[in-house]
Amino acid sequence: MDLGLSGRVYVVTGGTKGLGFATAAALAADGARVVTSSRDPEHVRAAVERLGGPASAAGATADLADPEAPERLVTLALETFGRLDGALVSVGGPPPATAAGASDAQWRAAFESVFLGAVRAARTVAARLTDGGAIGMVLSGSARSPITGLGISNGLRPGLAMVAKDMADEFGPRGIRVFGLLPGRIATDRMVQLDAAAGPGAKERTEQGIPLGRYGEPEEFGRTAAFLLSPAASYVTGAVVPVDGGASRAL
Repeated sequence: MDLGLSGRVYVVTGGTKGLGFATAAALAADGARVVTSSRDPEHVRAAVERLGGPASAAGATADLADPEAPERLVTLALETFGRLDGALVSVGGPPPATAAGASDAQWRAAFESVFLGAVRAARTVAARLTDGGAIGMVLSGSARSPITGLGISNGLRPGLAMVAKDMADEFGPRGIRVFGLLPGRIATDRMVQLDAAAGPGAKERTEQGIPLGRYGEPEEFGRTAAFLLSPAASYVTGAVVPVDGGASRAL
């Protein structure tokens, strides 16, 4: 299938490793050009090189908690590649804690980056998109069901899922699609950290509750995200799509 990505341009925040990089790589492999970002300049440099260099990728050091970051990324895409067709908004997860055990400072920091940073990025990108544009928001299975030990995520992700639906309603008449992605247990560095914190055997116990019997690979998530961002998924909007090997029991 031709996804229609050739020549299109996407911003991928948090796109230097994990799910963001996997998506950027899938987009680039199908002919798109990407602008990626991270808070670590060395990660940005390495990601651009792995994505094929200046011909297919550009990068910037950015933190979505910074109100100016989204506009800088949009400007970089337009100045470097001459167009913008969409974005994947991926923000690192908040620290493990229970909802009651997290401090005010932890809640505020997570709200600024995970919630408000994502909302700001999505609306900034949407303002520059035309008919056929698409915005994907990387959420979590906690948008549908709480995950033990991730109280801040449990509090913020459901709100972001509803933001995606609200934006889909608002931007749909302009031909712009907005959707959410709900990654389950994907084999990223963050998942390794969470499993280590949960103690010996945590990964094996979790796999027993996944119908496919294993963790997903970042590339599996990336291909799904790239498809949903592409013109091939032109009638998908307002949806929250699980990429979890069947782990979610909800409709």
